[in-house]
Amino acid sequence: MRRPTPVSRAVVVVVALVAVAIAAGPARAIAQDGTAPSLLLDRAHISEIRARIAKGDAAATAALAALEARATQALAVPVASVMDKAITPPSGDKHDYVSQAPYWWPDPSKPDGKPYIRKDGVRNPEIDRITDHDTLGRLIDAVATLGVAYAYTGREAYATHAGRLVRAWFVDPATRMNPNLEFGQYVPGVNQGRGIGIIETRGLPEMLDGVLLIGGSPAWTKADDDALQAWMRGYLTWLRESPHGREEAKNGNNHETWYDVQVASLALYTGQTAVAHRTVEGAKARIAAQIEPDGRQPRELERTRSWHYSAFNLEAFMDLATLGDRVGVDLWTFRTSDGRGIRQALEFLVPFADAGRTWPYDQITPFSPAPLYPILRRAAVAWREPRYKALADRIGSEPMLILVTP
Repeated sequence: MRRPTPVSRAVVVVVALVAVAIAAGPARAIAQDGTAPSLLLDRAHISEIRARIAKGDAAATAALAALEARATQALAVPVASVMDKAITPPSGDKHDYVSQAPYWWPDPSKPDGKPYIRKDGVRNPEIDRITDHDTLGRLIDAVATLGVAYAYTGREAYATHAGRLVRAWFVDPATRMNPNLEFGQYVPGVNQGRGIGIIETRGLPEMLDGVLLIGGSPAWTKADDDALQAWMRGYLTWLRESPHGREEAKNGNNHETWYDVQVASLALYTGQTAVAHRTVEGAKARIAAQIEPDGRQPRELERTRSWHYSAFNLEAFMDLATLGDRVGVDLWTFRTSDGRGIRQALEFLVPFADAGRTWPYDQITPFSPAPLYPILRRAAVAWREPRYKALADRIGSEPMLILVTP
């Protein structure tokens, strides 16, 4: 699981909410070559806010200043690659990404601690010794931030640094990552990698939206774009055809939902619209299997951080609904014959976010309604429901919100 950095705490909100404005609007057209002009972002809304800034709108101008402060932090993120890690993956090739499972710990009854044992929701700090996970997370957050900042300001420094970060990780033959996660979230003494590790690239759609926003800059060339497209096509093929990918596709909880977000996004980015459509259409079966008629998500409720994971999975379903807008599949209003749907999952959580009821399921970390804040903002637009916005305003705030939602 990706942990927020000082940059990403704000960016997670920006990128999550930037899809809000598109939620209730028509799908944007796919380009003639089959690629999408954006994935989770709404460029039309950005253009509207830019016009307001040009007219001196105080709120929009203040929000832009906050975004630029975050972009300044992103400019300080160093160029890095998979080659920087201290360990070598089992393949012997440092171009391969590797990470350790976060919720697995040494077995105190064994001399060497192996095989490790699972403590769900309890993060083992030992995983920080392998740097690929955190390095990629910082890169994704920085590129997402810099792309939005470039879209609002046209400052070439933002596009230039974003391009450097992306080229080092995905394009430069000397430093680029191989397009697979064969060794993601390995468990010492148990395996060399797991399909579950695929969730560590769930931020790629955010990053790709940032790249699409710098597409008009001389800092991002056609050669750069072609190379990144090729990498994403390779990774998409691995996601769909590898044993790890096939395992993750049928995981049964938030992992398979976030898997679908990645597959649909990468398919749209690389012009494989039919794959994207098929993936989003298939999410209807995920909804039927994962959400109960009363909105409960049993596979998330069985976790030790059940509130967090219930919101986390709902966020992924909302991303799929936004992607569905791109390909003509309506997940926002989809309901099974017995009432299972995304909105029902939200309605189940709402009473607990408003301090009216105590969350009755396991939550070993402190309970906070905050994870529901960006979800409620998206829901308010998607379903034109003012009580969602009112609840969001009671449980949180984000000064840059005006940049990404009406």
